Amino acid sequence: MNVPLNQVLNPTNEQRREMIRNSLETAGRPEDYEYIVRLLSPPPDITNYAQLGELKGIKIGVIGGGLAGLSAAFELRKLGADITILEANDSRFGGRVYTWYFDSEGKYYNEFGAHRIPVTHETTWHYINLFGLNTRPLTVMRRNNFLYVHNTRLRTSDSIEQMLYPLYDLTPQERSTPWAELNDYAFLYLMMQLPPDIRSELIQILPEYSPEILPLMNDSVRQTLENLGLSQGAISLISGVDPGTGALLDISYAEAVQEEYTIDYRNTYTIEGGMVNLPYAFIQSFFTDKLPQYQNIPASRLGTVTYRPGQSVTGIYQLQNSSQITLAHRNVRDLSRSVDAFDYVICAIPYSTLREVDIRPRFSNPKMQAVLEYNYTNSQKTFFLCRERFWEQDTDYGRMVGGFSRTDLPIQYIFYPGDHLLCPDLSSCSPNEPGVLIASYNYHLNATRVGNMQKPLRFEFIKESVEEVHGLPRGFLDSIVEDHKTVVWDNEPYNRGAFAESLPGQKQLFAYEMQKPEFNQRIFFAGEHVSTKHGWMQGALYTGKEAANQLANSFHSQPM
Repeated sequence: MNVPLNQVLNPTNEQRREMIRNSLETAGRPEDYEYIVRLLSPPPDITNYAQLGELKGIKIGVIGGGLAGLSAAFELRKLGADITILEANDSRFGGRVYTWYFDSEGKYYNEFGAHRIPVTHETTWHYINLFGLNTRPLTVMRRNNFLYVHNTRLRTSDSIEQMLYPLYDLTPQERSTPWAELNDYAFLYLMMQLPPDIRSELIQILPEYSPEILPLMNDSVRQTLENLGLSQGAISLISGVDPGTGALLDISYAEAVQEEYTIDYRNTYTIEGGMVNLPYAFIQSFFTDKLPQYQNIPASRLGTVTYRPGQSVTGIYQLQNSSQITLAHRNVRDLSRSVDAFDYVICAIPYSTLREVDIRPRFSNPKMQAVLEYNYTNSQKTFFLCRERFWEQDTDYGRMVGGFSRTDLPIQYIFYPGDHLLCPDLSSCSPNEPGVLIASYNYHLNATRVGNMQKPLRFEFIKESVEEVHGLPRGFLDSIVEDHKTVVWDNEPYNRGAFAESLPGQKQLFAYEMQKPEFNQRIFFAGEHVSTKHGWMQGALYTGKEAANQLANSFHSQPM
């Protein structure tokens, strides 16, 4: 029996790209393939900009030990530099990659941060393949999840037109338009009016953008839907059926559309054993000179990487008549202070935490303004460790393996673990064994409101909401949920936000300025916020590699 492409383990590059082609063919825009693959592929190897070992004796400070900082350090080590990563968090590594394990064996876990890898995200796959990490699919072959909207419960296979349209004040034309067409009109129509080269600007950072794409960037989702002539009833319907969009109606329309452009939700994967295995692979690589990832670079040419957790950077300084950059940092436990000087620095922390850092002289006015106002979205996730997988059981409230249910309740999404997706039969994957349910995954105001409830009340509220979505009697989950854990990203002290999302006008105003080096080409910037892929590992990894390349290139123009 032939296994569908999107169900294969560890897809090859050829298999991934065939999935991309197939998806774009289905979407009626195969001409976007070359743009997407090229623009999301990793930057050139750093040895195109400097020779192996050429940065021997050069001291580089990296602020932040998330994927952006780790990938930058990994690349710069090839050139022989001595790199120090200053990471504030001393209890875990990975930044906004955050795998939570309920058991010491690592069998029952889920992801508080990044949890999906689209097949289009070429830079992420570059590092997954480089480190030989195992991946498994998250794509559900037969969607059978719940949609609970307007106090009405239906399956994804049921008719939205019959069951939900009558509940909203739609115009006669909207009422006669099938849901798939209505949703495509809302989020694909404007993009499809643009020539392929213009719509590719959705995933580019440019000093100037084509006039045709500016309305997508400079209007909010709500403004655009209104400009398309959709009624408030239709906007409410869309907000309910797609609660992620409903929670983010105030962001730039281009933020929503660029994920459609690169089909980020069509074929997705996860890393076997937890996403944290990717940052862990980077950190492991720093302690050896014999990994195949360094392509047989002689040990004498390799640099060193020192990873220093628990060090929160408080100041970035360049003294007059000095080329070096001084980083002041504080131990998060005992608050003791230290100062280190570096020849170059890569700043890979989010603007939400860079905002508190003392910077002298100031960065450029546009960058300082971006640090002040660039938008970050909150997100909340709550996990339930369940003694049995009620959602997989052959009942009216079950028969679901993987995928996610959607609701206009504040919990927004319920994600079901995908580890049983490839099971051949029940004997190998029983619904009676434990599993970790993402009981609530929400954004923005929903995340703040649910996330800041009193802990016992929040747990009860989410539990009762899950029961409501599944049509379970009140109290059903009391004997099933063994443990739970919540993370509210606004409240994480070293992040203070889940991911960047540009508001209308912010990409045109700030994106190009945000990625520019500062301090006479001595400090470079990385992180998902300075990428075209906000909220994805792709954005962090691409910009980390690109910042390393910028530094290597600058080294030639400014010899020590």
